[in-house]
Amino acid sequence: MRTDNGLPFASPNGLYNLSRLSVWWLRLGIRIERIQPGCPQQNGRHERMHLTLKKETTRPTGKNSLQQQVRFDAFVNEFNDERPHEALDMRCPGEVYCASRQTYKGLPEVTYPVHDKDILVTACGRICMHRKKINISTVLAGQKLGMKEVDDGIWLLSFMQYDLGYIDLEQKTLQTIDNPLSTRVSPMS
Repeated sequence: MRTDNGLPFASPNGLYNLSRLSVWWLRLGIRIERIQPGCPQQNGRHERMHLTLKKETTRPTGKNSLQQQVRFDAFVNEFNDERPHEALDMRCPGEVYCASRQTYKGLPEVTYPVHDKDILVTACGRICMHRKKINISTVLAGQKLGMKEVDDGIWLLSFMQYDLGYIDLEQKTLQTIDNPLSTRVSPMS
């Protein structure tokens, strides 16, 4: 999923700029690809759709939220069923759309078979270990993380296949490593 670096896709306060939405995507097996800050052309199709949406639904705006919703609904209908798109060989999105054959079955269970233990992140974004509270990130609240002791009192902390950093039980802190989620932006196909 290619996104910009703003909410709800990324969070400036989340660990590695993760947001609750991006954590959910990772749990579903969706790879996150963020554009470089200040380079909206790297997500040109999406930006162009938003420009068109803004021009056609907010100038002028509806007098109230119900009237505004009517404008949005009309835009969606025209965009999907009446307006041909060059990228679709001048067909409308509604002509080429087909529903996924996969049914949503909820989030898959996360397991850590090569770790020593797993631990749940509390609602306030901490893990509790050996009577010590260590701040991780609220965007990971409710998520199970894997822990592997790599040295006496030093633990590697992982979320799914991503190593997040090291916990030093004496200092009660997470020392992050290079962003395991960073990806290079590939050209749009």
